[in-house]
Amino acid sequence: MNYQIEAMKESDWAQVREIYLEGLATGNATFETTAPNWEDWDSGHLPHSRLVARSNNQVLGWAALSPVSKRQVYRGVAEVSVYVSESGRGKRIGSNLLKSLVESSEQNGIWTLQASIFPENTASVNLHLQFDFREAGKREGIAKLAGVWRNTVILERRSKTVGIY
Repeated sequence: MNYQIEAMKESDWAQVREIYLEGLATGNATFETTAPNWEDWDSGHLPHSRLVARSNNQVLGWAALSPVSKRQVYRGVAEVSVYVSESGRGKRIGSNLLKSLVESSEQNGIWTLQASIFPENTASVNLHLQFDFREAGKREGIAKLAGVWRNTVILERRSKTVGIY
């Protein structure tokens, strides 16, 4: 399957939202239960590092970063989101999106990426581990989804080129 990793455009939102809804339906992608409108999604994500995997005019997956805090000291720390459409799974789209997201994050001064993933989502955990994320901890019973307390695995990646200490 031929596709390109490109910058997300506002006009991609309908397809991006559909892929997000597919993730919600799995019950293992997020604690959210509804997809936001464009304005809310846009305001909750960094203006850079918004990517889509596109084949012709079809979005097959997307990735973006959210700030972890409004405090200036954490300006280089962001949370990762990577979603792949059902039809795009198993085609290395997630790998190529995450690789490009890491590169874009570093080009934009992000020194730490983090992800909070349900441990049952082994494909996502393994994907992040392939890109030098490490397990930073676990949260037990951090929140409820559909009335059930759920755990998350916290993964983190420290840049080797940005914010070196």
